[in-house]
Amino acid sequence: MPRKGMRSICFSPKTISFLSSPRSSPSRLSLPPTPLRSEWMVEQVIENASSLIMKWNPETSAYANVTSLFYENRREAMEFIKCVNNLQKAMHSIVSEDSTHYRLVQAQNLMQIAMKRLQKEFYQILSMNRAHLDPESMSTRSSRTSRSSISDFEDDISPDDDVRAASDSISEVEQVSSIAMADLKAIAECMSAAGYAKECVNVYKVVRKSIIDEGIYRLGVERISSSRINKMDWEALDMRIKNWLEAIKIAMKTLFFGERFLCDHVFAVSESIRESCFSEISKEGATLLFGFPELVAKSKKPSSPDKMFRALDMYTAISQNWIEIESIFSFESTSPVRTQALSSLVKLSESIYSMLSDFESSVQKHSSKALVPGGGVHSLTSNAMNYLSLLADYSNVLTDIISDWPPPTKSSLPESYFDSPESDDPPAAAISTRFAWLVLYLLCKLDGKAKYYKDVSLSYLFLANNLQHVVFKVRTSNLQYLLGEDWIVKHEAKVGQFAANYERLAWGKVFASLPENPTAEISPEEVKEIFKRFNISFDEACRKQSACVLADPKLQDEIKVSIGRKITPVYREFYEKHRSSVGGRRGVGVFVKYAPEDVENCLSHLFFGTVDSGSSVSTSTTSSRQRQRA
Repeated sequence: MPRKGMRSICFSPKTISFLSSPRSSPSRLSLPPTPLRSEWMVEQVIENASSLIMKWNPETSAYANVTSLFYENRREAMEFIKCVNNLQKAMHSIVSEDSTHYRLVQAQNLMQIAMKRLQKEFYQILSMNRAHLDPESMSTRSSRTSRSSISDFEDDISPDDDVRAASDSISEVEQVSSIAMADLKAIAECMSAAGYAKECVNVYKVVRKSIIDEGIYRLGVERISSSRINKMDWEALDMRIKNWLEAIKIAMKTLFFGERFLCDHVFAVSESIRESCFSEISKEGATLLFGFPELVAKSKKPSSPDKMFRALDMYTAISQNWIEIESIFSFESTSPVRTQALSSLVKLSESIYSMLSDFESSVQKHSSKALVPGGGVHSLTSNAMNYLSLLADYSNVLTDIISDWPPPTKSSLPESYFDSPESDDPPAAAISTRFAWLVLYLLCKLDGKAKYYKDVSLSYLFLANNLQHVVFKVRTSNLQYLLGEDWIVKHEAKVGQFAANYERLAWGKVFASLPENPTAEISPEEVKEIFKRFNISFDEACRKQSACVLADPKLQDEIKVSIGRKITPVYREFYEKHRSSVGGRRGVGVFVKYAPEDVENCLSHLFFGTVDSGSSVSTSTTSSRQRQRA
């Protein structure tokens, strides 16, 4: 069908300016082309072009209407493009000599037919090679050739040269995509040079946008409102976040990366065309992808560890892909994509900051006075340290987020804690300082809870248990790198101090009941008195301490060994030296309640939280008497 105003389209200064590119080869893109001075040469070019173009005119040939030129005979297809380029030169030559020449009309009609043919071929190659031009295939190819080198291909290299060079290093399957890419590039350059860039670009946008949109849909990314997110239960939203975390990996490494690679290659002739195509194809899907985290961050879901870690996961996913985001969406027209990604980072950062502040506040305001049976690990301790140890896995991300946070005020802690971490550390240590303060808030709160125990020895056992749990979680997580070995050593020493105070208060009477010199010569009455004091104090200590708990096996063993060393050797020496002084078998049965083995047995059963200790003491007494009668 004839086109109106063909000369104005083909030869307007605007068209020439649009097609110019600083990276394009002058031999192909400088317009107008070099005129063909000889009239005979012009006529020869037009005749040659007419023969080949009309052969593939779908309106006059049933064969051409159902056959693809590029699939049927690729060499002839390259000759077709060469004829069109020569025809373009001939048209410029005619115009320069005589703009009313009858050959110009003929050439214009041939050019229209050729452009219609190439437009059809362009669409067929894009459509029939969807499997070979999919983003995954493109991203695989881009790993072999950087995007910059594709964009800077010398334009005087023929499509055949491209394919031959590629075939040396790629598989047979990949050669199919290489041929398709080379053909698309050749057609795009030819149509652009002839002033038909718009028609070529429109075809490309329609086909390729459908692929990107389908890819986004298959990744599970869909448009969703903030009100809908607020109405979702957490399980449903969590599934969407997990899906998004997988989607962004594929979208960045395959979908958008591959599409940018293909677009840059096909339209290497013009940066403005590349920008227009890629922007229209990808901007909608990319904005949708990067908009989801912002909706989650702004949702009214209450603070929780699950929400915190999902927010950190999304922040990490965007920040880890930031270089790729800036590279792939580098065009000015795709700046809304970068803006949306940055907006999501900001909103996630604000949400994470708010949730961490909520955590600080919840620790400081924890007001329960319920006592943990046996002085064991408080639920506040276990929950807070689980939370902090998991947060430490995100220390790199949190460093970015909290670097501008104001330091905590000393007025929020007791005077005794003022020698704790300061906030004047260099910026790189800001995250370590923040974590040290968070742990300090917890320890301060635990100190207050220890005071609820009426038995002072139990309060020290409570502190030892909980501080040991804190130290254990620090040493076995990334907190160890944030707080440092000095912090760990310092607080391990505090655990030892708490344990020593517990021993002194809980077992002091037992220690005091034994003589300093167990083998010294003393009267039988003094022997009986010492056995009596030991029996009473040891019975009372075992009864009270049998309900106590030491959750950490290492700490439990250390305290048992420490107590045993202070009791068992002294008692054994005294027992063996003075047992016979209490008046024979009957006296032993009355005054000597425990054999050394019974003492060891009683101590070995401590700190498992057994409330009723009567059976263990009774068993020990019975076994002692049986051995004494033997």
